[in-house]
Amino acid sequence: MAKISKKRKEALAKFDKTKVYALGEAVEVVKSITYTKFDSSFDIDVRLGVDPRKANQMVRGIVTLPHGTGKVTRVLVLCTPDKEDEALTAGADHVGLDDYIDKIKKGWTDVDVIITMPSVMPKIGALGKILGPRGLMPNPKAGTVTMDVGKAVAEVKAGKIDFKVDKYGIIHSGIGKVNFSSDKLMDNVKEMMSTIIKLKPAAAKGTYVKSIYLSSTMSPGVQVDVKSVS
Repeated sequence: MAKISKKRKEALAKFDKTKVYALGEAVEVVKSITYTKFDSSFDIDVRLGVDPRKANQMVRGIVTLPHGTGKVTRVLVLCTPDKEDEALTAGADHVGLDDYIDKIKKGWTDVDVIITMPSVMPKIGALGKILGPRGLMPNPKAGTVTMDVGKAVAEVKAGKIDFKVDKYGIIHSGIGKVNFSSDKLMDNVKEMMSTIIKLKPAAAKGTYVKSIYLSSTMSPGVQVDVKSVS
């Protein structure tokens, strides 16, 4: 059996694992049980009453958090020369095409998001085995395959995130930093949940949002009363 660290014991002693907390209380608990020396991420886990194996119950979406994620997002734009200035002006960290495709083929993936244009996708298709497993493959549904590359870059830099339900029916996402104010974290949670609820598949039966947990990097999860989020 794994040994529980002193810090984790202290964290577990600060709240009731069997209790379902109102959103505001849950946020305060997570902030109080975070002991990392670095700026911890603030995460949400939402269990949905869907069967992700069925295409008509897949939940995937995009949300722009009102207060961003607190994370510096490194953006690569793979585009034709006429779009390079637009991407750079919007704040892209890397802009180019064939030179970056060659770098990626050699194993370079030191970015968080890749944005490209529809006309360039045939070239990027060959990178699927490298980008796919890392979650970096551009996707029209995620807004990362577009002619409006400047707008796409600006949205990502402002806190737009792409999420989808995993094979267990859970959506997991970072939605801020523990050092955010409680009000900002609550706003981000509510925006995330509002988007998830709007994406409820017509084929989903029974309870859609089964549970919500909040946590920080390495902290225990704190369960949130679903009704307190609406």
